[in-house]
Amino acid sequence: MTQSARSGTAPIVLASGSPRRREILTQAGLDFVVIPPQVEEVPLPGEAPLALATRLAAEKALAVARQVGPGAGLVLGADTIVVLGDRVIGKPRDAEDAVDMLRALTGCVHRVITGIAVADPARLVAHTGAVESSVHMRAADDDEIRDYIALGESLDKAGAYALQGEGGRRFVTAVEGSQTNVIGLPIEETRALLDAARAAVEESGA
Repeated sequence: MTQSARSGTAPIVLASGSPRRREILTQAGLDFVVIPPQVEEVPLPGEAPLALATRLAAEKALAVARQVGPGAGLVLGADTIVVLGDRVIGKPRDAEDAVDMLRALTGCVHRVITGIAVADPARLVAHTGAVESSVHMRAADDDEIRDYIALGESLDKAGAYALQGEGGRRFVTAVEGSQTNVIGLPIEETRALLDAARAAVEESGA
């Protein structure tokens, strides 16, 4: 997928295959191309959730920056995780795993953390940040959860739900903080990080 580049400006390279992140960037009016990264998303022993999301975002951005090489636009990487207490909840393995995840999340407040990173392909330097939001979910019984899982919306989502879809409409009662963060990319903070990375490139004379 390629958005037309503005005159004199190389498009951003989005190091993600996420349709939600593409939609957020498109709605924000940003020009970009998509190159999904090949990065193993495995936490390190004892790694805190914030550190995990930030590290994976940087690894994704740098992996694609090495791939495209100097002359390409800035590379944007992101990683979104759901955290309940101290437990990091990733994407479900299957429908039953999705049911277990939503059993744990409904009736509780959980955190959603997105690490973001912008890498300069010329210098292979990544600027990083992270955004956290709190999501309140109402209680739900197994029949409600299974009815939702049967829609097929859950299996590629961290936490097994989509805020912007039926998951948000059926279970979420409130979001504290950035809603686009919960969807997969905090757009205001992403814009600020892109601006900071561009300023660093200009300062370096690259």
